[in-house]
Amino acid sequence: MFLHGGALDRREWDDQMVLADRFRVIRVDARGHGLSETPMTPFRQCDDIAELLGRLGIEKAALVGLSMGAGAATDTALEYPHLVSHLVVCGAGTNEPVFVDPWMLDIQRQMAEAQARLDAPAWINLSLKQGVIGPYRDKADEAVEARCREMITDTVNNHVKPGMTTPDHVQGSWERLHEINIPALGVIGSLDAPDHHAMVERFTKNVRNARKHEIGGAAHVVNMDRPAEFNDLLAQYL
Repeated sequence: MFLHGGALDRREWDDQMVLADRFRVIRVDARGHGLSETPMTPFRQCDDIAELLGRLGIEKAALVGLSMGAGAATDTALEYPHLVSHLVVCGAGTNEPVFVDPWMLDIQRQMAEAQARLDAPAWINLSLKQGVIGPYRDKADEAVEARCREMITDTVNNHVKPGMTTPDHVQGSWERLHEINIPALGVIGSLDAPDHHAMVERFTKNVRNARKHEIGGAAHVVNMDRPAEFNDLLAQYL
């Protein structure tokens, strides 16, 4: 089951659908993204994932998440360990992210200012800079950037509205990582931001059966930047 990053949607995983030749593959639009409803009441993504697996009659799934989706996957492994066979987190560790790098903090400050003045185009551009381009290059692959811009724009246009809620998450998740006792993999792009590197490193050091893999030439959306290498890694791991 593929779980996308914040402001993106299930289309983030288009390049991974070739894995359906070997595995049963499910990709999900989280609430407030893609074709799912806009949330107006409190919820947790891990509860949604557990309910969906139950409705599909799936006893266990390998959860593969990027950024927000990685945190949702970790939350599910903590709260519903009987449902998760493998855990793959990309560019994150839990849904309690730690940001200390000046570049990231400056981007987030600018995004908050754009949001306060209701400047959607500026917010979208900053979101691309933070989550797609990264701190070490001026632009991403043109097609990747265009696909991400379309998804982020659709999220803003279709789901940003008065009264919408953001997901709750498992509290104290970093301190609970030792509870996870299934095979786990942390994936990071070499061009991703320092904070994301640090979180993947912390995840893999604190989950007992975890290992880390770095993909060169990729930033935060590592599966889109280097899809062939990502797919080979995932297929071998599973």
